[in-house]
Amino acid sequence: MTDPRGVCARRAESLAPGIPYVRGWADGRRGADALAEQLALAGLAADVPSLRADVNVIGQGVVNVGTVRPDAARELARLLAAGLAAEMAQQHSHHTHRATSTFPHVGRIP
Repeated sequence: MTDPRGVCARRAESLAPGIPYVRGWADGRRGADALAEQLALAGLAADVPSLRADVNVIGQGVVNVGTVRPDAARELARLLAAGLAAEMAQQHSHHTHRATSTFPHVGRIP
């Protein structure tokens, strides 16, 4: 379970002394709980039954979503895309409003 940047490492099957596994697992648990809450709001909680917190060999918390059905994955992808689009639209609106506020004459006919 290692990404291209080396952020995650393999799961902690054997514990090593001096590594804060509990702290890492607790961080993973907070992430899993936050995701579970949003999945429940979206009506997808039952579609991600294996969601759980875990910890890797170097003590980093991870969230394991397990196996999901393709239609649940597509719905989750659709929700993520909709959220990103809404966030981008909000940022664009904020920047447009800021530019208009800073330069009130912009876009107005004298």
